[in-house]
Amino acid sequence: MALDEYRRKRDFTKSPEPKGKKTEARRPKKASRFFCVQKHLASHLHYDFRLEHNGTLLSWAIPKGPSLDPKTKRLAMHVEDHPIEYGTFEGVIPEGYGAGIVMLWDRGTWEPETDDVDAALKKGDLKFTLDGFKLKGSWVLVRTRGYARRSERDRRAGPDPRPSDGRSWLLIKHKDDWSGDLDIAQFAPLSVKSELDFHEILAEDTPAIWRTNRPVEGGETGAMLRDIIEKAAALKAAKAAALKAQRSRVKQPARRTKR
Repeated sequence: MALDEYRRKRDFTKSPEPKGKKTEARRPKKASRFFCVQKHLASHLHYDFRLEHNGTLLSWAIPKGPSLDPKTKRLAMHVEDHPIEYGTFEGVIPEGYGAGIVMLWDRGTWEPETDDVDAALKKGDLKFTLDGFKLKGSWVLVRTRGYARRSERDRRAGPDPRPSDGRSWLLIKHKDDWSGDLDIAQFAPLSVKSELDFHEILAEDTPAIWRTNRPVEGGETGAMLRDIIEKAAALKAAKAAALKAQRSRVKQPARRTKR
């Protein structure tokens, strides 16, 4: 089944991620379908790009996030399919596979620019149109032989002789009214579901678990996570103090005026 790999990698007694239904409905070939992009801070920051197809979400991990500039080709690593229910998920994965904070960064609908999506995927050239809050217009996913991961010296030496595993793709924006040089990830960094940032999403959960069970410690990502944890803890403390003060005012008896 399409979700076997997804379920194999996760312990649903610990992860709040949806397990997904067993029945997988199919839609008409050219009907509008759901898409989403989830900003995921795990062992590194990346953006999970997901397209609904045949009852599941086809998924690619994009390290630098989508770009609106047609000249910018973004590496997109094909990963296991996810359940449709995952498209609305936002929260904290405390431990195990994908441990980190997940933000629903964008969502909307997509339409294939082809009559046969399966054939396009097999060929490694899927053109489509997005209608989301942040991403719109015409795009293409193109499978590569993994050249984007090779060093400049290796690329100059010629084609990669190693067999391709088919996981390496490029996400490219077509030139249209929705393209441009705006850095959409920096311009619109917040969740489209909650309008929250990472530290605010974490503050809704339990920041204490991140002091003893962090998914990453060192490097740029580790520094980012430490900053997020500190902000989340401060935000949660401020909320607790405000709630305590509010309860104190309610319990305080009203003063009687002397006549």
